[in-house]
Amino acid sequence: MEKMRGLSQLFMTIFLHNFSTFMVIPAITDVTMAAICPGMDECSLAIYLSGFQQAIVGLGSLVMMPLIGNLSDKYGRKALLTIPLVFTIIPLAILAYSRSRNFFYLYYVFRTLTAIFCEGSVHCLALAYVADNVPAGRRASAFGILSGIGSAAFVCGNLSTRFLSTPSTFQVATAVAVVALAYMRFFLPDSVVVGDDDPLTAPIVSKGMPDGACPDDDSANKAHAFKKTPSLGDTVALLRSSLTFLQAAIVAFFGNLADVGLHASMMYYLKAQFHFNKNQFADLMVISGIAGTISQLLIMPLLAPVIGEARLLSIALFFNCVHMILYSVAWAAWVPYAAAMFSVLFVFAHPCMRTIVSEQVGSCDQGKAQGCISGICQLANVVSPLVFSPLTALFLSDSAPFHFPGFSIMCVGFASMIAFIQSVMMRVAPISDGRVSNCHTLA
Repeated sequence: MEKMRGLSQLFMTIFLHNFSTFMVIPAITDVTMAAICPGMDECSLAIYLSGFQQAIVGLGSLVMMPLIGNLSDKYGRKALLTIPLVFTIIPLAILAYSRSRNFFYLYYVFRTLTAIFCEGSVHCLALAYVADNVPAGRRASAFGILSGIGSAAFVCGNLSTRFLSTPSTFQVATAVAVVALAYMRFFLPDSVVVGDDDPLTAPIVSKGMPDGACPDDDSANKAHAFKKTPSLGDTVALLRSSLTFLQAAIVAFFGNLADVGLHASMMYYLKAQFHFNKNQFADLMVISGIAGTISQLLIMPLLAPVIGEARLLSIALFFNCVHMILYSVAWAAWVPYAAAMFSVLFVFAHPCMRTIVSEQVGSCDQGKAQGCISGICQLANVVSPLVFSPLTALFLSDSAPFHFPGFSIMCVGFASMIAFIQSVMMRVAPISDGRVSNCHTLA
């Protein structure tokens, strides 16, 4: 009963946090264009700035995600969740106050710095929290429900944006972000017990000592504390721990490479090609979100136990590839809306991949494993804008080598196809009892 209560409160926290972050997505393109290139539907500078921001955030998160995941294994999920929930408020509050050019650049700087801690960390810690409280055999359904909660917040956030003015959108988002932080701190129980100290105030240097060490053995204590900090060797050890984990990491990289490339290019592409604005972006995202929410909450819990996570992952990645290619060749304004309906199937990819990863490590390494995969996803976040932002700007400009405005999105679809091919080759091996009982060997 206590675990179920904790999960319900986690889901509410994730819903509120995602609601606040998702509701500004349809508006941010118009805000960016109005601040940098007022009165224009195509602006290469806006595309390059967005790509540069994503690359910097990905580079920083590449370091931070494994660190956050690893520290949450020791100091508790709740303590580490506090950091991104606090930082999320700052850039939203800036645009809630003003969206002039100077305030936009101030937002840009703070968004870049805070996103290093926030980008992906809330979801990573939520996955580890769910894994703490749900048996391995039921995690696919639980991860699907978690993703469904995120999709529901996506729908509600974008639907709210559809009926709010741009200033009100950022003001409401800021208020909801504050509520998410307060709710988490007051109501969410921690799923990792760290001793008598409260997780938020537990010392970063461990008080524990290696077996056989004397109380005054300061060097041994320091070595033990140092080993708690993740390193490149820890990531390599995890990747070498099983072939399945390595294959899942490859799928995560190319899948995220494609997703980030699509999200970075799609709105600028649709604005230039079909003159979409905030309302059309919101409509498109609501359609995708509703389809994804229904699928994750109702269909995935039924399909995952029957056909397995690996096969469901392959199905999702295949339809993800198809929907990206359909975006790239859109010949009318209604085609993106039709492509968005494919989210009924491609939303399975992320929870299935995370479930496979979760089942490859023991219970005390869930944060480390999810942080490792999140770090790999952030590596894709670095590479993707460096490749696809210049490509998008080139093919939306008058100097394109040939007329194909959606060429960058077509290339994004090819990256998703690589993830699909790797998923077909994946063979999920169950974790051995020995590895479950000795999960600290990777620490």
